[in-house]
Amino acid sequence: MSEHTLRVADLTKSYNAGKPNEVRVLQGVSLDVKPGEVVALVAPSGAGKSTLLHIAGLLDIPDKGSVQIEGTDMSRLSDRKRTAVRRSTVGFIYQFHHLLPEFTALENIVLPQLANGVADKAAETRAMALLDRVGIGARAAHRPAALSGGEQQRVAFCRALANEPSLLLADEPTGNLDPDTSDRVFDALMALVRDTGLAAVIATHNLDLAARMDRQVRLNGGVLETS
Repeated sequence: MSEHTLRVADLTKSYNAGKPNEVRVLQGVSLDVKPGEVVALVAPSGAGKSTLLHIAGLLDIPDKGSVQIEGTDMSRLSDRKRTAVRRSTVGFIYQFHHLLPEFTALENIVLPQLANGVADKAAETRAMALLDRVGIGARAAHRPAALSGGEQQRVAFCRALANEPSLLLADEPTGNLDPDTSDRVFDALMALVRDTGLAAVIATHNLDLAARMDRQVRLNGGVLETS
């Protein structure tokens, strides 16, 4: 087993490369995250934290540098194998829940498991256990429109963990919630992360939430700084 769940090294990423309007988003970014570690990625909007998360989660490709997940260099894998790793090993949470409106809370958590080859009954059992863990098991049969913002985001957390990933990447997961709801939902997220022992990188501009994580790194001018 690798010492680090996630290891990114010397990542660079630019948009409009070689043009007068070139934007250098990442400039030699490196980050290691161990199993069970929760890292706060602090940066203002537009600083490149979403780009870093997308590269770390295999949704984007850097111009240079490498991404290793559980000791495997992702650049050496085919697109098909990268997709398989992303589906089974990486969980994503975004600021907006992106739940499927025509499905219930339970079904939103079951579907990614079915896509990963899990049997119906086992998928339902795990989905229900996750909903119970974040305190909204009683809302399992409700569609997203019937859920509060905090409840919707808790369902999104459960969906991200449905396939038992080893790496969780979250982009402003409570940024669309009021402060009180944000605190409660963040507590639910941290409890899930601690229970599973996965590695997590959580992007936020909320310094109070960042202080509750294991350590902080700051993205400033395309360079990562350790607090």
